Amino acid sequence: MANPLQFAYRTQKAIGVTDADPVYEPLPGFVKPEGNLRCCVYSPCGRYLAWASSERVCVVDASVGHILTNIAISNVFEVAFSPRGSFVSTWERPAKDENGDATKNFKIWRTVEDIPEGAEKQPIGRFVQKSQTGWNLQYTSDEKFCARLVTNEVQFYNSDDLSTVWNKLRVEGVADFAIAPGQSHGVAVFVPERKGQPAAVKVYNVPQFTAPISQKTFFKGDKVQLKWNSLGTSLIVLAQTDVDKSNKSYYGETTLYLLSANGTLDARVPLDKDGPIHDVSWSPNGKEFGVIYGYMPAKTTIFNHRAIAAHSFPIAPRNTIIFSPTGRFALVAGFGNLAGQIDVYDLEKDYRKICTIESGNPSVCQWSPDSRYIMTATTSPRLRVDNGVKLWHVGGGIMYHEDMVELYNVSWRPVLPENLPRSDPLHPVPAPHTSAIAYLGTVKTPSKPVGAYRPPGARGMSTPMHFRREDEGGAAHIMSNGTQNVGPNGFGRPRRQVPGAEFLESGARTVPGAAPADAPGANGDENLSKAALKNKKKRNNKKAKDAEGKDGEKRDGGLAPPTLDRGPGSGNEGRSPERRGQHNQRRHDRSRSRHNFQGGNNPGRHRSNTQQNGQAPPAAPQIQTSQPPAGDSLLSPGSQNPASKKLRSLQKKIRAIEDLEMRHAGGEKLEDTQMKKIATKAAVVKELEAMEKEVR
Repeated sequence: MANPLQFAYRTQKAIGVTDADPVYEPLPGFVKPEGNLRCCVYSPCGRYLAWASSERVCVVDASVGHILTNIAISNVFEVAFSPRGSFVSTWERPAKDENGDATKNFKIWRTVEDIPEGAEKQPIGRFVQKSQTGWNLQYTSDEKFCARLVTNEVQFYNSDDLSTVWNKLRVEGVADFAIAPGQSHGVAVFVPERKGQPAAVKVYNVPQFTAPISQKTFFKGDKVQLKWNSLGTSLIVLAQTDVDKSNKSYYGETTLYLLSANGTLDARVPLDKDGPIHDVSWSPNGKEFGVIYGYMPAKTTIFNHRAIAAHSFPIAPRNTIIFSPTGRFALVAGFGNLAGQIDVYDLEKDYRKICTIESGNPSVCQWSPDSRYIMTATTSPRLRVDNGVKLWHVGGGIMYHEDMVELYNVSWRPVLPENLPRSDPLHPVPAPHTSAIAYLGTVKTPSKPVGAYRPPGARGMSTPMHFRREDEGGAAHIMSNGTQNVGPNGFGRPRRQVPGAEFLESGARTVPGAAPADAPGANGDENLSKAALKNKKKRNNKKAKDAEGKDGEKRDGGLAPPTLDRGPGSGNEGRSPERRGQHNQRRHDRSRSRHNFQGGNNPGRHRSNTQQNGQAPPAAPQIQTSQPPAGDSLLSPGSQNPASKKLRSLQKKIRAIEDLEMRHAGGEKLEDTQMKKIATKAAVVKELEAMEKEVR
């Protein structure tokens, strides 16, 4: 009988190994370590399991649980294996020695080696590695070469000799790299945008580093994810920016490119739905990949190795796609802030949907090596409650459940493809463990479907189209950055519409008191700063005010105010134009006389047109200053004629003197300079008459 499936987990106090189907029991020969445990990880070949504590790193045989190697090293936070398990790497927190130099905190060891009795195990390589992100070496599949990134170059080593650099790939500004799997020794490097130059991804053959065999340049690439297929023949580049300049997303813009290792293809993957790219994943067969993209509800599409769409699944709120190790199945799930639903599809049976699993709120989701089970787990610190492991059959039923206290990570033991059984994962369906039956007994089945709240008046009715999601028949959601988007079914209608009121016609929104959007000079303002827009608005308002005042002077000799029409509701609708003008003139005269007789800005001014003793004030002498209108060239706001400037100045003086006379007649005490200004009225009037004669 073949070895059963196995998974390892790490909790707050212990590390455990459990044999899964069909026994579902702890590994008999494994002694659970306890204490301050930092990490545990399987080797990619599945032979070894390593875990680290604050005092040592231990490597055990994953089949039986016996300890193979003990490495006396403290403060290890990360452990990793090479592809075939020949080497194990450890990373310690960066520190400094007595001289103030950085210690070599990144070390590489042989996993299993013969050590003389009493001797201590020594690393075969040491490096200074400050960053915990991308800390480990990258190996070729045959473990012949390995590489690490340093400033402006990628250094290659023979895996057996890490003391000397075997070769260097010099690329100015390189920020990331990825070694291709498979038999070909290829490496892809990424150079971000710099000084106006576009970002670039270049593919080289090892060790021919003179010229790239394939490359792609693009903008909007501050960082990338480089994903090779299992054959090492094609590369997916998921480019992302830190800031979305269109203001449609808080998380930057994402773009997807596909490159071939031999240079025959470098293209942008066509995505027919606007929005971010949530996830992209290669199939284990290396001939197709899946992409989830677009604003929620997102779209999931399977592409072939030439970036041609082969099939699209129904749109739904999903953000994760994972292919099974055999390549037959694919799960499309919505995790994180989504509901945790998992859709399982059979790619060999016309993309038929097998089931939908309600997984709750997991933070881990993995296929078993034989593609028969799906593991979901809720881990800390994302969620500190309901931590545990669930195993689901690919057909949708739950097979195993175990609650744990502060579960930090869990993973399947890898199994090489040649060691997998050839049976059908769907049939027969295995019997569930007793823990799964007990779990189903605790799950409460809702008595009626729970939906969105509806007010009593809307209950029993179908959901209006503009409230439905796109996958429920509603219109597609479009990010508009403030502009209105009205779909065919009303989705995205403008916020200006008030329920019960008449619908406001489409057009640009106007601000009360501001010039309309289609006014001259309104276009092209989007490139101005806030201060420039404010100054421009002030200038336009001043010009409009001056033009209105000059038009009034032109009609009424420069002294009478313009006729005011207050629009609907002003009482002028049923009057003739002549009476309407008389009505507005009387209203203006009343307000003007009220202001002037009350003393202008005097704080103790009266609120009526009579003095407090009931006696009417003496009538102010009325001086006829009405003059014939001047020519258009003199009174136009843009005229620069010296005569017109002089004429406007004299008219302004006359108005100021009349205002002072009205205030003086109202009983206000004026300053000496104001009285002297009133005395100059005769001279100003005479000069004004002479100027108007010149104009004629």
